[in-house]
Amino acid sequence: MSTPDNTRKPTPQFASLRFTPADEPAHDCCCDDACTAAEPVPEITEGTRYSWRVSGMDCAACARKVENAARQVNGVNHVQVLFASEKLVVDAGADVRQQVEQAVSAAGYSLRDEDAPQEAPVSRLKENLPILILLVLMALSWGLEHLNHPAGQAAFVITTLVALVPIARQALRLIKSGSWFAIETLMSVAAIGALVIGATAEAAMVLLLFMIGERLEGWAAGRARQGVSALMALKPDTAVRLQDGRRETVAQRDLRPGDVIEVAAGGRLPADATLASEFASFDESALTGESVPVERRRGERVAAGSTSVDRLVQLTVVSEPGDSAIDRILRLMEESEERRAPVERFIDRFSRIYTPAIMAIALLVAVIPPLLFGGAWMAWIYKGLALLLIGCPCALVISTPAAITSGLAAAARRGALIKGGAALERLGQVRQVAFDKTGTLTVGKPQVTAIVARSGADENTLLALAASVEQGSSHPLAQAIVQEAQRRGLTLPQASGQRALAGSGIEAIVDGQPVQICAASKFPAAGYEAQIGELESAGQTVIVVIQNDAPLGLLALRDTLRDDAREAIAALRQLGVQGTILTGDNPRAAAAIAGDLGLDYRAGMLPEDKVNEVARLNAIAPLAMVGDGINDAPAMKAATLGIAMGSGTDVALEAADAALTTNRLTGLARMIDVARATHANIRQNIGIALGLKAIFLVTTLLGMTGLWLAVMADTGATVLVTANALRLLRRR
Repeated sequence: MSTPDNTRKPTPQFASLRFTPADEPAHDCCCDDACTAAEPVPEITEGTRYSWRVSGMDCAACARKVENAARQVNGVNHVQVLFASEKLVVDAGADVRQQVEQAVSAAGYSLRDEDAPQEAPVSRLKENLPILILLVLMALSWGLEHLNHPAGQAAFVITTLVALVPIARQALRLIKSGSWFAIETLMSVAAIGALVIGATAEAAMVLLLFMIGERLEGWAAGRARQGVSALMALKPDTAVRLQDGRRETVAQRDLRPGDVIEVAAGGRLPADATLASEFASFDESALTGESVPVERRRGERVAAGSTSVDRLVQLTVVSEPGDSAIDRILRLMEESEERRAPVERFIDRFSRIYTPAIMAIALLVAVIPPLLFGGAWMAWIYKGLALLLIGCPCALVISTPAAITSGLAAAARRGALIKGGAALERLGQVRQVAFDKTGTLTVGKPQVTAIVARSGADENTLLALAASVEQGSSHPLAQAIVQEAQRRGLTLPQASGQRALAGSGIEAIVDGQPVQICAASKFPAAGYEAQIGELESAGQTVIVVIQNDAPLGLLALRDTLRDDAREAIAALRQLGVQGTILTGDNPRAAAAIAGDLGLDYRAGMLPEDKVNEVARLNAIAPLAMVGDGINDAPAMKAATLGIAMGSGTDVALEAADAALTTNRLTGLARMIDVARATHANIRQNIGIALGLKAIFLVTTLLGMTGLWLAVMADTGATVLVTANALRLLRRR
């Protein structure tokens, strides 16, 4: 039985996706963007969610049949089949598990618990046995037909009935479960009609082609789901846990935060964890798409599914069961299927009208010419049956979701999560990108870029003095000074009596001397005016180190560009996408970053200013807003599309329509490229589906093609559009 999730409280779609801690709030001398907006309280939805794994689905049309079956159950509020992960999700006000399982079973599909072991794969022989039996019967029927016509006709009738029984039984099941115009129904009507008019060989051949087409669809659907299956397989089922000096092998689901685990060289992490060893290299390509191993040091977070490259490592688990990076990506991919693109919703609505309309047209073609124009009954009934097969909407229905599912999976492989088909469609329209600066184009962590000591003094001595005063502070600038001293291996003198100076800086006693550190604007550093002006004009933050009220020198710090920022901007330009910086930082800092990247900029902006500027730019051309902070969330909502950095705040991640899980800007161009390729793929698929139907419609009415080729207009087109969609997964 499925396990209920009980009363649910919706959570931010991308919450907890970040792999690094959020930046700490800044104090007076910090030049980073600041904000004080409160995170909204999510609305509570009453109800219980049940979920199962579905067996037997070959295509997106099967998913609709399962949805229809579950929707017939009283008490069900919402039904969604997540085809990519073969998952059925039902929201209900009461326990309806048994009724849902019975309804889906009656429709010809089976459900199993999410935690149940994977079903053993069916052998190829058993899987293809019905087709092989039908091929043998067809061969025997052809042989008898050449030897004895009546015997051959009888053999074709038997062959048709053998193939028709399971298809007709499934059609009846689907009609009872609410799917009146399924492909099985159309095939059954066409096969029975062909038998009635004496086209026995064609009736058998139609069913054989249909069964072969179904197998090809199943194969193509399996290929489409391989990306999700590969992601699910990244987590090992077991882990080595260290407890009281002992090693024990435990199930991955039994790991809890705080557990210490051991991963051998070449082994994968079963959960998100922080590195307990001194340092190690990890291959994160399966999650991020980056082929170069990443160096991690003690205390840094490593995502589940990463591989230890070259050594045995110990780590401390930080994620709850079912909430690792892989679990969150899978959950987001599943949730994205609920957000269908407008074109997908249109095709879905269109197909519901299209199928009964085609059945009505087929009936009129079979009846009107003989009744009103003296046409031959058998010939026009034959044409009507062919139109019935041509009119099956399977290829049209699957044309869009197959491409969108492949596009979303391809984007996820490249380190980008997109919240569904609607967001993917808007992303393909983007012609401008607006960037927040701090934490988006820059790393969000200032670094010491210059040290100016008084004449005859040593730079390292000045740095060590400043670092001793700043030790223990959580301010980003203070941490940058201490980290630079550590990087240089300096020995820090002992400081005491540290105290913050309101609106100015910090003071401490070092070697019996008072030492003060403050922003250059707060202290008239005589003799350093030229250096301060030059450094500040380059967009750097300048602080003064003062001892006994006399300046000892200057430290300049700057939030540096991400190492891939220039590459990302160049890649966007190649796609014809223009960039602009929108930042709350001071104009000098913004101008320095914009100059390095060759971008326009707007500086000193409040959140409402960003919203207004985004609205203005959006009116010119579709614009994506990229940010990472709470103050970026309103602008993201105002843009055509909001994109969050993976290390951003929960509010920014929730407000966004997409996220760069790798935290690398180069993913932007890849994301847009995939979106545009997906749109082109959708247009191709719709053209294939409707084009083949139009061709065979005309040739059938002209008497040039019959039932055999009519099947190809459906099953052949379905296989073609699915195979075309799979090309997105192989796109480089």
